[in-house]
Amino acid sequence: MNPARRSHFPTAVTVSCWGGECTRGRSRVVPMTTEDTFYMNCPPITAVETLEVTAVPTAVVSFEDFPMAEMTTAFDTTFAALFPALVQAGVNPIGAPFSLHHRLPTETVTFELGIPIDAPLKKEITADNGLVVGPSILPAGKLARVSYMGEYHGLGPAWNSFLQGLGESGEQLAFPFWEVYITDPSQAIEPAVMRTDLYTLLG
Repeated sequence: MNPARRSHFPTAVTVSCWGGECTRGRSRVVPMTTEDTFYMNCPPITAVETLEVTAVPTAVVSFEDFPMAEMTTAFDTTFAALFPALVQAGVNPIGAPFSLHHRLPTETVTFELGIPIDAPLKKEITADNGLVVGPSILPAGKLARVSYMGEYHGLGPAWNSFLQGLGESGEQLAFPFWEVYITDPSQAIEPAVMRTDLYTLLG
């Protein structure tokens, strides 16, 4: 479940993020129509947190039963198509790119690659490379999240720890789940500080 492929945790707390600041201790539904109020624009999440959110519009390319071995191609072609499509549609990104999965991956994956935006797309846009960029959402409801710091090959163990801990704490896991790529992998940085945020919907 990352661009190259596809334990216990501290007591979960309820948070909300407002203007980039996380407030612990009580749940609040937050508006997410601007970059300043979007819940995914927060400092690194060092311990698992839960939060209640409303839906936010996204622009995505959808893949159904897509070969896991070709994930890198999907990422490269999608993000080449997405940003020109946003310009064409007159909408603006408000957060980092993500991959959102509708089922557990096997040899194939059913997922969306996209970016959160400040207003819903009004129609599908066919990019120059033939991919169709369409409207979707990040779902409303109760979420759990945590940040992973490190190279993409460590995401598998990070997901296992995250989801196992949630299950052992009594949380009901639900679909979808998604990764948010806070750090641009094209930038020359130390792998240890590459940040990917892990999210899952809870039942």
